[in-house]
Amino acid sequence: MTEYFQDYITVGAFIGLGAVLVLAMLGVASLLRPSNPTKAKYLTYECGVDPVGDGWAQSHVRYYIFGLLFVIFDVEAVFIFPWAIKLEELGMFGLVEMVVFIAILTVGLVYAIRKGVLKWE
Repeated sequence: MTEYFQDYITVGAFIGLGAVLVLAMLGVASLLRPSNPTKAKYLTYECGVDPVGDGWAQSHVRYYIFGLLFVIFDVEAVFIFPWAIKLEELGMFGLVEMVVFIAILTVGLVYAIRKGVLKWE
């Protein structure tokens, strides 16, 4: 067997060992834990308040859009910080690429503003 495939066998062995350890720990935990199912334990717990109603509530799509915009600009920050550190090594090419990246995100932000997504009513 070549050294190339021997590396895959090592990785496979570690994955198998990890799976066996996880299953063994779950098995030991199921044997050692107490089991006292009661009706109160199956109730939904929310901040110490007894649940009222069926628990179905719709959320406005605005919350998801704000979350998506946050993720977009958070990812932008993740890319800008390392770029700022290596700016001198990247030279003009790196500067142009970052300007294009920020311009694309700015177009998305302008689109969101024009659609009225950021107006909280």
